[in-house]
Amino acid sequence: MTPAYIISSEALERNAQILRQTAQAAGCRIVMALKGFALWPVFDVLRPYLDGCCASGVWEARLAREEFQKSVLTYAPGYDLSDIEELLEVTDHLDFNSLSQWKRFQSVVMKHPRFVNGQLKCGLRVNPRFSTGHTALYDPCVPGSRLGIISDLLTGTDLQGISGLHMHTLCEQGSEDLEATLQVLERDFGFLLKKPEITWLNLGGGHWITKPNYNRELLIRIIQRLKAAYQVDVWLEPGEAVAIHTGVLRCHVLDVFQSEGYNHAILNVSASAHMPDVLEMPYRPDVFLVERGESTCEEDKNPAVVLPGESYCAAGQPGEPGVTIRLGAATCLSGDIIGDYAFPRMLRPGDELVFDDMSHYTMVKTTFFNGVQHPDIFIEESGNLRLVRHFSYDDFRSRLG
Repeated sequence: MTPAYIISSEALERNAQILRQTAQAAGCRIVMALKGFALWPVFDVLRPYLDGCCASGVWEARLAREEFQKSVLTYAPGYDLSDIEELLEVTDHLDFNSLSQWKRFQSVVMKHPRFVNGQLKCGLRVNPRFSTGHTALYDPCVPGSRLGIISDLLTGTDLQGISGLHMHTLCEQGSEDLEATLQVLERDFGFLLKKPEITWLNLGGGHWITKPNYNRELLIRIIQRLKAAYQVDVWLEPGEAVAIHTGVLRCHVLDVFQSEGYNHAILNVSASAHMPDVLEMPYRPDVFLVERGESTCEEDKNPAVVLPGESYCAAGQPGEPGVTIRLGAATCLSGDIIGDYAFPRMLRPGDELVFDDMSHYTMVKTTFFNGVQHPDIFIEESGNLRLVRHFSYDDFRSRLG
């Protein structure tokens, strides 16, 4: 059954319950970012706990409206007229990245019946120019950023039709970083937040709310203070916090060999095609060797999805006890390497491996690079697997004609 993504519905529900409890305590609304996790066959699990979805364009907004059927919040760095015409029918918040975009489409938006009757609200993304992240690729506040409007451009500007502000600066970060950023936001954009026509504030995503060490009490206090100070509704739109620690990517070993002092294992999955954050972030996933029967592992550690009759040996850091093996893909990209891991024994062709935490920013970013077999997608419920998508040669062929 490899390669395959397996997503745990129970783990998703646990995360969603934490998000619901946090939203209720803070008096805010939390939606899921489809750019991080868009597996719509599990929306039924998430819908009771979340307030909707945020979208990065027309297709995600349509999916949110059709399959999640709650609030839809849309932001993109740029729209054309056809995008706007379609989004006016499906989204509830429509956020603009620049004043030029807003001015270009202002009259079209404000004439639409859904805007006139209050169903549709418009906002501006702002850039507080305050970086707290550690990876430049994911930092929207780097100098010269194209994402969001700086405060100087908004001073004295007529914002008729705008009722909210949208900020997104975090990436896998805690509430302490949010608190620091908000000090700058309030200093530079407080004059807008105090306007009576500004009725909502979107704090974007990147909040690691469901991580065990995340300070949820601080987040709750932050939001309660913002609501009291500015009389605004507050929205959060995490993606990773919904799907973190909920799924795995399973594969098997195709070949094992030695070269220039390295043990190489070639797998039937690819970092480039199936888990691109391993190369982009960069990110080192936890890896497990699947065993059946009695485990020979000393460490009691399991991946997000545990199947009946299996045990899992966690791979260690290179150079630790065992055999260090470099895991790589069966693609032509020389850098398509997942990393070096220490296993309790030398791997063999046919061995199965599990890469942990492979729900978010995996399936939404996969490709058919090299025509490598694309992983199937399964939903796991109480140890039972349900296949929701199988990819065939026809899927590969139809991509380009």
